Amino acid sequence: MSSDGRITSVHRGTFAHSTRDSELRVLKDYVLGVNEHGKIVFFEEGKNVESLREKWGFKPSDVKQLETHEFFMPGMVDTHIHAPQYAFLGTCLDLPLLDWLNKYTFPVESKYKDLQFAKEVYTKVVKRTLCSGTTTACYFATIHTEASLLLGQIANDFGQRAFIGKVCMDQNNMLESYKESTEECKKETERFIKEIQDKKFAHVKPIVTPRFALSCSSALLSSLGEIAKKNDLHIQSHISENKTEVEVVESLFPGSSYTDVYKEHGLLTNKTVMAHACHLTESELKTFHESGAGIAHCPNSNVTLISGILNVKKVQKYNVKLGLGTDVAGGYSSSMLDSLRRTVDSSKVLCIQGAETQPLTYKEAFRLATLGGSEVLSIDDCTGNFEVGKDFDALRVNVCAPGSLIDLFSDDKDKTEVILEKFLHLGDDRNIVEVYVAGKQVVPFPKS
Repeated sequence: MSSDGRITSVHRGTFAHSTRDSELRVLKDYVLGVNEHGKIVFFEEGKNVESLREKWGFKPSDVKQLETHEFFMPGMVDTHIHAPQYAFLGTCLDLPLLDWLNKYTFPVESKYKDLQFAKEVYTKVVKRTLCSGTTTACYFATIHTEASLLLGQIANDFGQRAFIGKVCMDQNNMLESYKESTEECKKETERFIKEIQDKKFAHVKPIVTPRFALSCSSALLSSLGEIAKKNDLHIQSHISENKTEVEVVESLFPGSSYTDVYKEHGLLTNKTVMAHACHLTESELKTFHESGAGIAHCPNSNVTLISGILNVKKVQKYNVKLGLGTDVAGGYSSSMLDSLRRTVDSSKVLCIQGAETQPLTYKEAFRLATLGGSEVLSIDDCTGNFEVGKDFDALRVNVCAPGSLIDLFSDDKDKTEVILEKFLHLGDDRNIVEVYVAGKQVVPFPKS
């Protein structure tokens, strides 16, 4: 028996994942083993199962065989989602960003001082995203420390891998009751970080969260940069989502680009994820590359809030880390499959406009939704694909599940890439029959 730990599960069948060298690899008849720590300890061709069994000591009956219309893919990584906004998902989509924030978002987010309300919404958003295949979520919460801690507890209890951000904002908010003083923001952020870390959750971590430069004073931004550096923490915020927003930020910080504002305050690091980035200049993209910061592409909300369309190929030209986000509730779907599809659609719109020569393929979008997201969050050493040594974060997909919107035909049955492509374009949570985070099956949910 190897020192890598006892084997707790073995899966055999078709696997699809991305690697550093390939946007998509579909591997038919492979066998994968997971140990008691949730780590992948072997991933080899099925013909090697006997030698693997001898080495690792599992029984033939331990091997779980997938059907021909099933496959495993890595769990999807939502690099930008506002958990409190789930309360009005699918509504309030008639205004551009800044008006939308003041009329709809801030009034709803101010309600999260009520922990019963927070518990109801946060329970539903964690369950919904897990069922939809989001094994890792990077959440914005609200300014309320206790409710933000509750979100961390709920994510932990359901087994989701999550980054939780207590939102910081101390200026330029039309709803006066929904902001804190600079000192309160700093003090409560430090308390939030300490209490989350003291709980020693297996897969839930704090993330420093200035809402965006427009709503944060220079003093607050500097304090948050220092807190992130002192604690070696991730950072999340928004950047260049909307042209009006960009103009306001540049008027508040004369002589600095939007990107420079974050850089000058110590908030642009290799653990930073910035949402949207629709209107970054080439100079700003160079700065992103140099800092190692990543971008969360949120195509649904970019269009829904009339913000802009991110040119993904331009971002990739500068070798900037890029993943996908749902941006609930500016984006009206909490499913990463929606984000994947709209990523491709947005690139086709840019082609129509002449901004790109070739649209993104579904294979490229698949990579962004999985391994790309883990790279943006700097967790690609432990998740994002099926490399040996990583955590088994995975979705078991059945394209013939009851109620499925996918039809297969006799000519499809042996075409594994066709089956995957149909799921990515047509599938939903009904097709995601099992979800695993670090080797633990978290969907279906345990019966109480």
